[in-house]
Amino acid sequence: MSRFSPFSRPGAPAAPRAQRNSRAPGKPRAPQPLAEVLSRTDAFAPLRAGVEQIAAIQRDLNALLPDYLAASVEPGFIKEGTLALFAAHNALAARLRHLEPRLVTELQARGWALNSVRIRVRPQAVKEPPQPKQARMTPAGAAALATLSESLPPSPLQEALAKMAARHLKRR
Repeated sequence: MSRFSPFSRPGAPAAPRAQRNSRAPGKPRAPQPLAEVLSRTDAFAPLRAGVEQIAAIQRDLNALLPDYLAASVEPGFIKEGTLALFAAHNALAARLRHLEPRLVTELQARGWALNSVRIRVRPQAVKEPPQPKQARMTPAGAAALATLSESLPPSPLQEALAKMAARHLKRR
């Protein structure tokens, strides 16, 4: 029994199991737009409507909020006239609470049927720090830096160039 429904692709007849699994080994499936996947069957209609609603609220919030807030705020669903907003941390949640009356008024003016906003903190995963740069310099470049540092009068620039040249010459 396949874990995929034979109805998962509109217009595609159910292929025998050997043909369905005949995809080249190691070749991943091509990514598909979410809207396309959700439009395949009517069973996903409520989910599709919810995704479209959240995307529309996100666009309006991006237009209404300053950039530093918009990037760290995620909208939730509107339930019983209350919009749930999720902030990345407490400081942003406090700032949103100050903007709450204005947000409600402006979202109502844009056609959203809501009476209030409920702000919750949903910490985001900590991003990995970027890897430190591992600059490489050719021996000719390091030698040119050493020559340049020797030709300069004593100064912070001359010291920095000499240190950089020595570090890159030592690696070779």
